[in-house]
Amino acid sequence: MKRLLSFLLIVLVACNSVHHPAYKNASLSVDARVEDLLKRMTLEEKVAQLQSFICKDSTAWDSQGNFTGGKDSSVIYHGAGIVYAIGKPVNPREAVRRMNAIQKYLIEKSRLGIPSFSFAEALHGYMAPGATSFPQAIALGSTWDTALVEQVFTAAALEARSRGVTQVLSPVLDLAREPRWGRTEECYSEDPYLVSRIGMAAVFGLQGREKILDNKHVIVTLKHFAGHGQPEGGRNIAPVNYSEREFRSNHLYPFEMVVKKANAQSIMASYNEWDGVPNHVNHKLLTDILRDEWGFKGYVMSDGGGMDVVFNDHHAADSYSDAGRLSIIAGLDYDLGGSGCFTKLVEQVKSGKVPQAALDRAVRNVLRVKFTAGLFEHPYVNADTMEMVTNCSSHKSLALKAAQEAMILLKNEKNTLPFDTLKIKNLAVIGPDAADIHLGGYTNPPMKGVSVLEGIRNFAGKRMNVLYAEGCKLTLNKECNWLVNENPIMADQATDDKLITEAVNVARRSDAVVLVIGENELICREAWSDEHRGDRDNLDLAGHQEQLAKAILATGKPVVVLLINGRPITVNYLAQAAPAIVECWYLGQETGHAVADVLFGRVSPSGKLTVTIPRSVGQLPCYYDHKPSRFRNYVLADSSPLWPFGFGLSYTTFKYGNLQLQPSEIPANGKAEVSVDVTNTGKYKADEIVQLYIHDVVSLPTRPVKELKDFARISLNPGETKTVKFTITSDKLEAFGMDMKREVQPGDFEIMAGGNSADLLTKVLKVK
Repeated sequence: MKRLLSFLLIVLVACNSVHHPAYKNASLSVDARVEDLLKRMTLEEKVAQLQSFICKDSTAWDSQGNFTGGKDSSVIYHGAGIVYAIGKPVNPREAVRRMNAIQKYLIEKSRLGIPSFSFAEALHGYMAPGATSFPQAIALGSTWDTALVEQVFTAAALEARSRGVTQVLSPVLDLAREPRWGRTEECYSEDPYLVSRIGMAAVFGLQGREKILDNKHVIVTLKHFAGHGQPEGGRNIAPVNYSEREFRSNHLYPFEMVVKKANAQSIMASYNEWDGVPNHVNHKLLTDILRDEWGFKGYVMSDGGGMDVVFNDHHAADSYSDAGRLSIIAGLDYDLGGSGCFTKLVEQVKSGKVPQAALDRAVRNVLRVKFTAGLFEHPYVNADTMEMVTNCSSHKSLALKAAQEAMILLKNEKNTLPFDTLKIKNLAVIGPDAADIHLGGYTNPPMKGVSVLEGIRNFAGKRMNVLYAEGCKLTLNKECNWLVNENPIMADQATDDKLITEAVNVARRSDAVVLVIGENELICREAWSDEHRGDRDNLDLAGHQEQLAKAILATGKPVVVLLINGRPITVNYLAQAAPAIVECWYLGQETGHAVADVLFGRVSPSGKLTVTIPRSVGQLPCYYDHKPSRFRNYVLADSSPLWPFGFGLSYTTFKYGNLQLQPSEIPANGKAEVSVDVTNTGKYKADEIVQLYIHDVVSLPTRPVKELKDFARISLNPGETKTVKFTITSDKLEAFGMDMKREVQPGDFEIMAGGNSADLLTKVLKVK
């Protein structure tokens, strides 16, 4: 009887293991679940988890809308990293139903029941029809408001997850150090410290702050790893030629901080090469640094077609499959899409060309993230929840607040702004960017939101008459969809001359002018082919916009210039001649409402530049944290930037004083407290962004003339003074030494505080 009972117990345990395997037990650790699942997988099932499955078969859906697999049932039986169902465009509710149907099929019909990822973009909000479009990344960076950024991406995560999305390909942590590059708008700043802090806020918003995600958050993908933001000549995917010390100190720093401090679960390799090795096949970058040094436990994915680029453009592999082999051995785990560089992995593992250990590592990393995302516990979503949260009133209010905080007042002669509504009966709104909404790249077409013209008209109501003239064409292609594979077509002189004449007549009939100029999504964008260019060889206003500006300013009317753009523009003439200039970037769906609030004084502008604005491309690179030896001035030119990093005016004025440093001498591992008094000396309640910089006075290796190390956004009433405090710690003083290890060198450090990188109070800290 005992033997019979023992046998039955063994059978029971075996049956239970088959029907209720350990990997489906949520009470176990993620690593335990991963190992249990991995040991059950065939070679084909492992490779399937590293690729996307694209269903093009219209018969894969039955009359009730259930996913059946269709002609590809035998393939999808092995599972998939993600399933794309190609078909006619569907409304959001239908998209949710389809996503649930795919997950149900994978869970119930594939052998192991592994659910699928669902990817989406979320550069400045979840990119999908009807979702909330927040200000573009460069505008979000200009808020210097980490709490706000976390709220923005919490909203984006909720909208994405409610539609079944479990991973977003955001945020971008590249440094905006090459403004000719068309993807500058996707970056937060030129400064590594600021990018790291804004980036952490974005990750906390998207993923949450818990180790295991709930059903309101999504896995992030940090991109593009690394150095993508400063390509040679400003040309997309071109090499980055920087020493390891420069690369680690600047381009790798934001990724390192977000990996270590914000638990980022995924990272995307960049198209470019560093030190002659394409990043998709760079073992030093993807394994030695990312995993072995930083302890990254998530998975590395290719960029779209990124492994193809290794073969086609870098000429570093002899075939697509060879590019796949080199990539997985280097440390890349997942093929986002392209020409199928991982399709030969089964054969490559069997033949020994790809080690089994490399394949298992990649599968472990992908599965670990699927468990971390809560996919096994929360595979389905509710369409009612999706409709309730998508672009809801609280998200619209958040988009408006972000747009208000992002606007940067660059110039305001004779208090041109804010406008006095009692003195304006006729207001002219002129310019090619005035009547259309411009949201920037990674926006779901067609773009929807409130344009500058609409927002001003809504505000004006019956208070004033709003006149409009286009002024000139920016591009003749009116479809400013960043996805369109066509290059901008510019207007001829005769066409624009007529429009400029009409605009001048409108301006003369007005009491003041709002001139809305800059760029659009065809001029500044990701350049992925010769039919889809986005990088420029100069930063001047495109087309005949400067001619328009000169004609409008010649009328003598008070003119406020609004710049709508994705990269810094060299507006030398406007910097001298225009009474007021506001840098808006792309402000999101609430553009017009935010612009009206700032122009008419409901809100005082508080944004600050996160990039340096140069006078010409001849100054590039032009970032503020340059080395001491870059001090020579150009002949026949002003070598200073148009506006420095951290700059931004307000409708009020601020006075900095009483900079204190306690103690003034510390050991290398010590701390010092910095305090500075900030007083609102004007008439408006307003926010100010207080910035802290350091400078290692004597250093080898050499260090920049100043480095941002902290910041704080404060709000002050007229006449109010606040004391802002910062803490200097060793991590804010350290740098890579001669042995490429971080250290704090003894000596003097200048500790500087102020409202921008050029106007600073200074104290000296001695480090023993």
